[in-house]
Amino acid sequence: MIVSTPAVPSEHADPRVIEAYIYAYPLVLMDITKNRHTVGGALVNRFLHLRTFPGHSSNSVVRPSNDLLYSNAWLDLSSEPIIMHLPDFGSRYYLMPLMDAWTNVFASPGTRTTGNQAGDFAIVGPHWQGELPPGVTIIRSPTNIVWLLGRLYCKRTQDDLAAVHTLQDQMTLRSLRSSSIFSALAPSPVILYITSFIQRTPAARVAKMDAESFFKYFAKLLKDNPPSPADAAMVKKLAEIGIVPGKDFDINSLDPAVRNKLEASVSAGQSKIKSFTGDSYLANGWSINVKWGSYGVHYLRRAYVALNLLGANLAEDAIYPNTSVDNKGVSLTGANRYVLHFPMGKTPPANAFWSLTVYNDGGYFVDNPLNRYAIHSADNLTYNTDGSLDIYIQANSPGIDKKPNWLPAPQEGFNLTMRIYWPKPEALNGTWRPPVMKKIN
Repeated sequence: MIVSTPAVPSEHADPRVIEAYIYAYPLVLMDITKNRHTVGGALVNRFLHLRTFPGHSSNSVVRPSNDLLYSNAWLDLSSEPIIMHLPDFGSRYYLMPLMDAWTNVFASPGTRTTGNQAGDFAIVGPHWQGELPPGVTIIRSPTNIVWLLGRLYCKRTQDDLAAVHTLQDQMTLRSLRSSSIFSALAPSPVILYITSFIQRTPAARVAKMDAESFFKYFAKLLKDNPPSPADAAMVKKLAEIGIVPGKDFDINSLDPAVRNKLEASVSAGQSKIKSFTGDSYLANGWSINVKWGSYGVHYLRRAYVALNLLGANLAEDAIYPNTSVDNKGVSLTGANRYVLHFPMGKTPPANAFWSLTVYNDGGYFVDNPLNRYAIHSADNLTYNTDGSLDIYIQANSPGIDKKPNWLPAPQEGFNLTMRIYWPKPEALNGTWRPPVMKKIN
């Protein structure tokens, strides 16, 4: 049952119970998200491929990517392994991160890790034992539910879109016992599975759960998704409030004082997740985070990312610096002109590629005469004679000679996201810093 969380004075909240709520939150959110995507499990083990990029008129997703096309699938490993076939991707960058039911990325096949050659991967559950066909690489999941959120680089031309579609059609999923391939879902022209849109309904549903509904749901999920050995201390705390892995949760068996603390923990736990400042650091006005994707025992970080960035990949695969201020800390606006200057050899250090995307204050693309929403490292950019690179971010054209490097901005406020795919060590350890957004008018 889903009901509105009752108002309980925060002084009745027990820190142990708040911590338990934070610990449980990603598992509950992931399962509700899975059920929504798969119509209650009917559509598991099937790819759904994104076929097009959103335009400026699309508002289904906040801060959409203009770099990659997504291929999404939820896997159920409870009966047997799932065999994933990936084609030869040639020189195209791709990644296929696999998340367990707790939102941890436990494997990330792709250009960075396994290379671009064709291959077959057996994704197996935590307790499966058996034989696999020759030439199949085993990937063991900590849980029987897995979310695969693949990405393929695309140049946004009709020819390249067609090439990506061909690759997507060659990606298959099948069970170990059967040679029959699970048919992919109908190609979707709409982004259904990225960040904000993913969680609007599921997160809202979790937020409305009272303590009994939430912890009962959590206890049920624990039966198939047990805590990791590293969670031993948390398992002890769960037992103190009546939650034991493998057993049902009965709130009525608890002392009324404990029940009251459970109720208070719901709102207190939600508030703590929302108020987490994250692990980002500032560099020249850019906010950078390199701690997403695998969380260990940092449960608050895991819950925060689940709420705000469900599906986040490992930093080793990509990082996303963002800024909304200029070199003086003033908010960016289309009333001004800006330049982003990269000295020679100091463009974003990526083994794959990098991009720079502009969004309006609502987080959407901006209508402009070039239909250009992002600058990419693979674009035909004009470099200065000394090897440096200037990107011009402004509402009006900077002139024909600077057009290749012009990233159109809205007339009003805006912000930028830099995407660095397969970042080099200097991008991950902070020795490389993005340049400031310099106001030039």
